[in-house]
Amino acid sequence: MAKLNLNVNGVTKAVDVDPSMPLLWVLRETLGMTGTKYSCGIAQCGACTVHLDGQPIRSCVLPVSAVSESTKITTIEGLSEDLSHPVQKAWAQLDVPQCGYCQPGMMMAAAGLLNSKPNATDADIDREVTNICRCGTFQRVREGIHLAQDIMKSTKA
Repeated sequence: MAKLNLNVNGVTKAVDVDPSMPLLWVLRETLGMTGTKYSCGIAQCGACTVHLDGQPIRSCVLPVSAVSESTKITTIEGLSEDLSHPVQKAWAQLDVPQCGYCQPGMMMAAAGLLNSKPNATDADIDREVTNICRCGTFQRVREGIHLAQDIMKSTKA
């Protein structure tokens, strides 16, 4: 066991966990933040996507010991306090999810893409949002990303 301090959604959280425990399980089981989902356990599906310093990562395979105390971890709960993030607004407006299980990871992947490429093309989306949705809402996800871009542009104007 190791005592670690994690910066999660802007708050320092002290945990006492096995350093090899995946970040996903620290978030869900130790900190009770269940918005980040478990699905495949091998970093293929993206349901476990969170941000480390603004970059999307698959948390199911990342040992918590690989996260430094200064690293900013953002989960779906921390994307915005009032659902005002452009991706959250777009998802709600377009009713993107079907079952919704994979959507926290999808939203985090989309937000990460827009952090790095505010004018993402369809090719950028195809290359960088590789999350899997069993319900097949990929076209609505793409529409949601484009709407989030429009929302971002309108708030900057």
